[in-house]
Amino acid sequence: MDYTIKIGGEAGQGIQTIGDTLAHIFTRAGYHVFTNQDYESRIRGGHNFYQIRISHKHVTASRSSVHILVALDRESITQHQKELSFNGQVLYDSQMINEKIDKPNFLNVPLLELAQKHGGSKIMANTVAIGAVLGMLGMNPDIMYQTIEKNFKKKGEAVIKANIECSKAGYEFAKNECLRCSFVLSQFDKPKMLITGNEAIGAGAIVSGLKFYSAYPMTPSTGIFNFVADHAKEYGIVVEQAEDEISAINMVIGASFAGVRAMTGTSGGGFALMVEGISLAAMTETPVVIALAQRPGPATGLPTRTEQADLLFALYAGHGEFPKIIFAPGCPEQAFYLTNKAFDLAEKYQITVIILTDQYLADSQWSYEGFDLEKIKYIDYRLREENLKKIENYKRHAFTETGVSPLAVPGQSKHLVVTDSDEHDEEGHIIEDSITRIKMIEKRLFKKMPLIKKEISPPLIYGEKNPEIVMICWGSMFGIVKELIDELIEKYKIAMIHFNEIYPFSENQSWIELLRKAKKVINIEQNATSQFAKIIKMETGINIENHINRFDGRPFTVDELLEKVYGYIK
Repeated sequence: MDYTIKIGGEAGQGIQTIGDTLAHIFTRAGYHVFTNQDYESRIRGGHNFYQIRISHKHVTASRSSVHILVALDRESITQHQKELSFNGQVLYDSQMINEKIDKPNFLNVPLLELAQKHGGSKIMANTVAIGAVLGMLGMNPDIMYQTIEKNFKKKGEAVIKANIECSKAGYEFAKNECLRCSFVLSQFDKPKMLITGNEAIGAGAIVSGLKFYSAYPMTPSTGIFNFVADHAKEYGIVVEQAEDEISAINMVIGASFAGVRAMTGTSGGGFALMVEGISLAAMTETPVVIALAQRPGPATGLPTRTEQADLLFALYAGHGEFPKIIFAPGCPEQAFYLTNKAFDLAEKYQITVIILTDQYLADSQWSYEGFDLEKIKYIDYRLREENLKKIENYKRHAFTETGVSPLAVPGQSKHLVVTDSDEHDEEGHIIEDSITRIKMIEKRLFKKMPLIKKEISPPLIYGEKNPEIVMICWGSMFGIVKELIDELIEKYKIAMIHFNEIYPFSENQSWIELLRKAKKVINIEQNATSQFAKIIKMETGINIENHINRFDGRPFTVDELLEKVYGYIK
């Protein structure tokens, strides 16, 4: 069983409400779910859609074929009717599109009329649509009623009752009228967790001991901001909406210097404003974690679409030479654990770690059994009151074998904690002499970097052990390429190399041998210039000749990517 439901319409019609509620119902019923959204940068109007894939097995990407299209406007039918599977159905309201369509696979559900009749307001048409979809699937509605009750708990009993009645009306109508529906969906397994990439980063930060989050809202990173703010009181986190990204990064540096784990999140334009702050953190050796959620640029570009075009920008952000780490999770599970690793390494080596995500991963939802909290690592690397008492002569930037100096918390002892944005000596005071300058560069860069490389995990190799065809990808391409490999592995000796710990490369470089032995290597990226392939060439000398690039702001579906790959391997 593998179904896709697409909800299309204008902004303001409740598309996200329908999609999000259905996705949670399916995961509570035990199904594996993957969702993604496509929305325009406007509050009302335009054309948006929310796509849900449901399966009895783990799914990690969208397919092109649609089984149920919920069309809340005429444009949704025009754009997406061609995507219907051979038994696909369109659920629509003739009153909403001003037309009655007399075709056997079109189910006319009076969403507005039923909402008015059973809920007292047309605004509940989206709740009627939720019920109608479950009626078409022949699914037990009990989980739907429970989900609606949970969603509207804060709005009181009257609102809960009205929405349940509307969902019931939609369910009964579709169940009785959809005579051609051949879908079957009953409770499958134990309930699962549904989580977005943004929520996973937020959760990973919280379990890592986050105590200060400052940001200026910017799509698509705002979901992290919202998630942390929603749980701030529960976990004792200070959340600050800064007036701009310059303030946000400097607040985070200040909070980290003062002794707490701190983080910010932004997108490309906001990250551009943070660059000077990143260099300040490098000079003062202050631990900082930044979530950079990519979207198409330059300038405002396509603010609600997706792209992987900020990789080289992130790598070279900052003036001067200093170490940094870049992670690029491929799914929410990776995002959760890599955020934890980001905090650990930022604190351990007193550096900036960037978590590179994008709109596709930020907003897509994945279902899981749960995350293993036993894998979470938390070590307090800072010198606090008791440990500081044992030190006779504290030097904030002391030269050490590892390049990592003792990191004290100001105000917790008699020791003065000094640092400066100018080059400084071991105590943190400004200097001008070249000997100290050279030693500080060696300390910050040459001593730390070899140790950091030991901490980096090698890329994931998935598929054939001795492949003739190798697909290289990074970040959010993970799920799409993984399903592609599953599709092709019976016909070809093929494998995927997926990087989520982008820079620096791991000391374990066994994957390079696979590239050298392969008959064909194909690099797949959501940017125009194959930025990651350039890093591979820079670090290994290997030049990849075959590239599949997409940069129109939309992600690949498995079927679309499969068509591109066949162009190289057939």
